[in-house]
Amino acid sequence: MTASRPATRRTVLAAALVTAATAAPLATASSAAVPSGARPAHPSGGSTVDYRAWTSLPDWRTGTGEGTRPVAGPRPGLTLAAPVGTTDHTDSHTGRTASWEYAVWTSPAHTLPVPASELVPSWNAQTPAGTWIRIELRGTYTDGTDTPWYTMGVWASGDTDVRRASVDGQRDGVSSVWTDTLAIDDTSAGPRLASYRLRVTLHRAPGSAAAPTVWRLGAMGSDVPGRFEVPASAPGVATGVELDVPRYSQNVHIGRYPEYDNGGEAWCSPTSTQMIVEYWGRGPTAEDLAWVRPGYSDPQVCHAARFTYDHQYAGCGNWPFNTAYAATYRGMQGLVTRLDSLTDAERLIRAGIPLITSQSFLAAELDGAGYGTAGHLMTVIGFTADGDVIANDPAADSNAAVRRVYRRRQFENIWLRTKRYDANGQVRSGTGGVCYLIFPAKPAPSQHRVLRSLGIR
Repeated sequence: MTASRPATRRTVLAAALVTAATAAPLATASSAAVPSGARPAHPSGGSTVDYRAWTSLPDWRTGTGEGTRPVAGPRPGLTLAAPVGTTDHTDSHTGRTASWEYAVWTSPAHTLPVPASELVPSWNAQTPAGTWIRIELRGTYTDGTDTPWYTMGVWASGDTDVRRASVDGQRDGVSSVWTDTLAIDDTSAGPRLASYRLRVTLHRAPGSAAAPTVWRLGAMGSDVPGRFEVPASAPGVATGVELDVPRYSQNVHIGRYPEYDNGGEAWCSPTSTQMIVEYWGRGPTAEDLAWVRPGYSDPQVCHAARFTYDHQYAGCGNWPFNTAYAATYRGMQGLVTRLDSLTDAERLIRAGIPLITSQSFLAAELDGAGYGTAGHLMTVIGFTADGDVIANDPAADSNAAVRRVYRRRQFENIWLRTKRYDANGQVRSGTGGVCYLIFPAKPAPSQHRVLRSLGIR
């Protein structure tokens, strides 16, 4: 693979998020300096990343419910109890119009400890046949004005009632929604996001007794400093630790299911997600896989692609759609956040929690990869005795070739930076440490402690 691989998310986001950077003097490709005009780190030296979620019975009771009901039990949730109305929904991807009963829950406002330039929501839910949910987000800027209620996903566990989709064209002149991310348009001027509220609308067919259940609703807010390079970290607590994560190649699926973006390069996200799902001992049943064409290898990867596919984005790389898919399996949960360092990743690995990282790079920036990419997901499963990263990289031609060892310094930089140069020397965005965390609803005590230290509960 010598050409730059296609992005798993909209490449227009990369262009949009460097608007301010193109007006500032640029560092050279090898410079460690933060470009002139970049926003500095938080004055206290602390993290600029905040993850907040509503997951417990007291959490669900703090919000405003219209026709919803908190559900107690080992996995507290929120469900549709008494519809407050009926609405017509036209699915733009099927052309079908249908009437649906609905109920609504709105979270209290969450004030961000550091005003954010980006917000990425994620959720865990189960939607039986004849039900679906809509997730919305409304931010309050630091000047006191509000965004509209932005739709961040029309989502269902299945794909027979509505087509799972993000919504294009949402903006207010200050911020815009890019598939799964609400981003400030120009971070060099104007306000940031000081707080936000989340809203979930639960739908079901009129007269039905079926109801969706939402177990987790949250968002990651961040204002990661603009930087081409990040400080180097030293090997830590997970040196010599490698988790036994299944290995799946995305490339063995090239040409499969054009309706789900044709396999191969486009399937790095669901392939990575499926590896983690199976690491935790979960996965689709033979009945679930009955739709996959006989003779296709690793049909569970095909299944993951179908059930993470975003019909608006026309791809499988929608971040929260992947973590929501993982959480449909018994006793599992998932979320999208950012980490500040490989040290945080090591602590997760030490506790037995692998992670999926999102990064973009030129072939010369990651020795041993053999390709460059405008956006790619891979699974971090451990660290060598020297602290280098052990990854299950699905960009391999066989399952046996998926395990890779990448140099620590190179990996942490391509993952944690927020700015980079493409093959034409143009400034593009980096993900700034975005990752998926997928883990049991009842994690072990050591896992619980690490997650809580990262602001996750």
